[in-house]
Amino acid sequence: MGLGVLGGGVATTRWFLKRGDRVTVTDLRSRAKLAPSIRALGKGAKRVRFVLGRHRLADFRTNNIIVANPAVPRGSPYLAAARLAGKQVVNDAHIFLDEFEGPLIAVTGTRGKTTTVNWIAHLMRGAYPGLLAGGNSSADMPLLKLLDDSALAEGSPVIPAVVELSSWQLELVRGARRAPDVAVITNLYPDHLNRYHNIRAYAAAKANIFRDQTQDQALILNADDAWTPFFLKRKPRSRVFFISLKPLPKSKRGIYVNGGTVFARLTAGSTERVLSRAALATLASWGDHNIRNLLTTLLAGRLAGVSFRSLSTRLSSLPTVPLREEVIHQDRHLTVVNDSAGTSPDATTAALRRFQKSRIILLAGGTDKELTFGEWAKAVKHHVPPERLLLLEGSATKKMVVALRCIGYFRKSAPQVFTTLPAMVRAAWKPTTDPPRLTSGRVEAGNRQPTTILFSPGAASFEKFKNEFDRGRKFTAYCVRYFTEKKKEE
Repeated sequence: MGLGVLGGGVATTRWFLKRGDRVTVTDLRSRAKLAPSIRALGKGAKRVRFVLGRHRLADFRTNNIIVANPAVPRGSPYLAAARLAGKQVVNDAHIFLDEFEGPLIAVTGTRGKTTTVNWIAHLMRGAYPGLLAGGNSSADMPLLKLLDDSALAEGSPVIPAVVELSSWQLELVRGARRAPDVAVITNLYPDHLNRYHNIRAYAAAKANIFRDQTQDQALILNADDAWTPFFLKRKPRSRVFFISLKPLPKSKRGIYVNGGTVFARLTAGSTERVLSRAALATLASWGDHNIRNLLTTLLAGRLAGVSFRSLSTRLSSLPTVPLREEVIHQDRHLTVVNDSAGTSPDATTAALRRFQKSRIILLAGGTDKELTFGEWAKAVKHHVPPERLLLLEGSATKKMVVALRCIGYFRKSAPQVFTTLPAMVRAAWKPTTDPPRLTSGRVEAGNRQPTTILFSPGAASFEKFKNEFDRGRKFTAYCVRYFTEKKKEE
């Protein structure tokens, strides 16, 4: 149910076809809109029964297994009909947990999960070169493609995997054959409230990542996060560890910062130094949110059996994760940051804090997810004057403007709202009304403060783009094109 265009539905269809199953694919979109996904199935498409542009109740009542795309609401009447008919209703994450044989780390949370997954994979590949990574945000490695790759790999049962699981995927994982050996919840902020009736329902979906864990498995929680008590009240059976930017109480096991040094306490009465003050100081410019991601990465790798010493040897080559505070251009005067995956107000707030030492030109706006923007507006007012705030029109943008007006942000100017991304990108390079001025991608002489053009929408993308990845790729392409034009002019 839901072939989609991002690759997950294609991977799931292929997986069932390889097993020799009879597969029906149903999607509300037309064959024309799904043409790239159908082509990606290759010859296998001839073995698929397509029901496109509609759903039929009969398909949900007669097929044995109903596999719901993560975007399908759990309360869908079609899924209800399938359950009433006694059919098994699952998703790709449930199938993955049923079938994957190797050691497994799974990461969820509102912010930082993609970065954490990528960093865990990078650090652990020093010990496990064949380690697999993928999941929710990876179009190249959806869960069931990752499952296929693990089956093809030599010695697959001992090859670990690290996967990202969204709240949508976690809605249907209860009752799977196994749970993650190491489960991680990075943090929790309001998000996807257009899908969940309140934040507690959203948090409950996240909690499914550990609900079926055993006492031999591990759960990592963020001791600094306000929602951690919510998860602890669900009484995890697994061993619980914490990360924190402050010293942990002696009763808690985990990894923490004390006096600028990183320490770990994995057993009662035993503490070891993980990173020196000097080593941590070199990472300070990443922002507190990324330091937390790093602590989580180190702890997850250690609980998966790799020593802190081995993990630390690969810290200097940690990759930048695309579209997550990704620096796509930098010279001594100007930095351009693509944070298109920053789809919530909290993401933009974190990015503003990270780049606050520079003069920020913020590009934001998009599609609403039933979120509030009061705190976002306060952060914008603190870091960005109105002449350096550029907004892309959308349902969330209207709420952003209202939130800013409520705190007196636009007293002397009107909001700058653009209908297209190229127009907004071009405007980011125009001179601002007050000095210091930015001209042709460079700060004018006499201004020594570096400038950051920060594309951090703080909202979803669906009114104008396929998804945040499509939005991010187009932003980078427009910036490259504009750089090329300006260089020719100069």
